Amino acid sequence: MDIYEESLEMHEKFRGKLGTYSKVPLNNKKDLSLAYTPGVAEPSRRIGLNKEEAYKYTNKGNMVAVISNGTAVLGLGDIGAYGAIPVMEGKAILFKELAGIDAFPICINSKDVQENIRTIRNIAPVFGGINLEDYRAPECFEIENALQDLGIPVMHDDQHGTAMVVLGGMINALRVVGKKKEEVHIVINGAGAAGTAIMKLLLRYGFRHIIMLDSKGAISSNRNDLNEEKKEIVKLTGNGLDGDLKSILGGKDIFIGVSKGNLLNEEMVRSMNKDAIVFALANPAPEIMPDVALKGGAKIVATGRSDFPNQVNNSLIFPGVFRGALDCRATRITTEMKLAAAEALAGQVVNLSKDNILPPALYKGVVKAVAEAVKIAWRKENE
Repeated sequence: MDIYEESLEMHEKFRGKLGTYSKVPLNNKKDLSLAYTPGVAEPSRRIGLNKEEAYKYTNKGNMVAVISNGTAVLGLGDIGAYGAIPVMEGKAILFKELAGIDAFPICINSKDVQENIRTIRNIAPVFGGINLEDYRAPECFEIENALQDLGIPVMHDDQHGTAMVVLGGMINALRVVGKKKEEVHIVINGAGAAGTAIMKLLLRYGFRHIIMLDSKGAISSNRNDLNEEKKEIVKLTGNGLDGDLKSILGGKDIFIGVSKGNLLNEEMVRSMNKDAIVFALANPAPEIMPDVALKGGAKIVATGRSDFPNQVNNSLIFPGVFRGALDCRATRITTEMKLAAAEALAGQVVNLSKDNILPPALYKGVVKAVAEAVKIAWRKENE
């Protein structure tokens, strides 16, 4: 039985991965009077007078909504709201297991941007944070941006979770190869949600030389087919080079792939600079298999898979980011919080080496370090 059949069997056996439980007893009339009628009227009355009291009398301060419309699920693409449910349940149990956060999956059966925005606004009172997941680009940018005034942190994890883990891994990768962020030349293949967020965060951290590619080649000022998001990429990167991946990759230090499998070969990696770093993050098939990249001369290889060293997995970062944001009652996730989270993640690696630039995906010590860094960053910005 392979992993897919075994997973299917597990999901059928338990009818999903998520359940609910009561924090209080419900064994007699007194219990009922306290938890429901008539006693519940008093906390409801107080919250009605002051909505901030919801943090005191309900689970709002420890509850995150994991929301998707199923338009960009894992490597499966647009499989709809129903198809997204197992992934959102999985995200919810990671929140609980790793960070003690209660999370609930919500899958919106609509591709209309404004309907998604309205729906999330209308359900927000229950939650202390919103984790957007598996929304396709460019709609994900509009939805996330429109919800930043909710008064609770709203983060599209496919963008920012990926970017933070990539930055954390890159900080350590540069330590291993002895190169400086200001000097290395980076190629990012894939200009969707993840690629764009990675580019922006790396630039904010101090990387200077980045070229991004989409399916048509380098995103440069010479192209006349760019949408507004890609025009911004040109503005931020200042790229004036044209060419396909093979021609662009030669003489570069770092490849970051967030696109599709089997795009690189040994020869292309061999054309890169000495001690090249390859982050081949497409799932389930990476842009190049690690053994091939290493044969081509790469010094460090990371993938999104758990069966190879250096797994770039968002579970390393989003539980700690939301734990910290909830604990300090942050109203949004800022760039400074993301940078602090990435540095904290990098700092959790023991025995740094070419095959050990990130902690294990389920290492709970990361949550505490990331949460503390996020809280400190928020407080510094709001002193």
